[in-house]
Amino acid sequence: MESIAVAFPFDLFGSAGTGAGAQLLVDALREMLADARRETRPSRSGAYRDHVRIKEFTFETLDDLSAWRKCARRAARAGLRADRFVLWLSGNHLGVLPVYEELGASDGSVVIQWDAHLDICNLTDCSAALSHGNFLLHAAGPLPAVVNVGHRDLFLPADHVRAHYRETFSAIEVAARPDHVAGRLAKLGRAAQRLWVDIDCDVFDPAYFPAVAQPMPFGIAPAYLVRVLDALWSPALCGLSLSEFDPGRDRHDQSLATLIWLLEWALLRRHENPAPGR
Repeated sequence: MESIAVAFPFDLFGSAGTGAGAQLLVDALREMLADARRETRPSRSGAYRDHVRIKEFTFETLDDLSAWRKCARRAARAGLRADRFVLWLSGNHLGVLPVYEELGASDGSVVIQWDAHLDICNLTDCSAALSHGNFLLHAAGPLPAVVNVGHRDLFLPADHVRAHYRETFSAIEVAARPDHVAGRLAKLGRAAQRLWVDIDCDVFDPAYFPAVAQPMPFGIAPAYLVRVLDALWSPALCGLSLSEFDPGRDRHDQSLATLIWLLEWALLRRHENPAPGR
């Protein structure tokens, strides 16, 4: 039973600076694992400390950049086929597109996407070329069923949204009916043959998480996300992605601490008393 953390600090075509966020997260994860391995007294970290492998990409040359999508898809395929639990630490949200493409190649895949934006932007002032704001329109092949939670979109027509998302739950719906939304998401998760949780950090309210390039008001509290994630957890859950963390905008490492706590919680949830079949 193994988990793999893939550091993919890609941040071209939107949200420059988030690549540093992915690098900071993998450095913090390495420190967390090193601390766990040095511990000589009984600790919960013993459940995961010898079962996490790190794979890190760098984008230091033009060749690295030109092959970003191909390399990412190969890494996603390797993680998913080996039945590992995958932590995908991306720079901007576009860096998660190859994971979506690999999941879409298998029937029954569902992505629960936590994001303040619906990444199908096609409005007058939006680029038609591939960007972190429209990447679902540029997938190579079929997409998995995508369910958005936490968007604050006030512009896109309902028919355009329905063409690309299985379901959407705005942040307003979450605030008004949190129990209903959590129950519906749990039901969708139980029906999935393969489930992925994708977290774009701008889903959080800036009061909780200031370190994003495009903060949006009326966001989600981290505690609600963990509540839903705990309810979704099952043998079908194969991975978790984080993106759009911009450490240059953090406040007293508040956002970094949120993400590191979430990563350790996920590793404990995965490796402590794992569900049969995983």
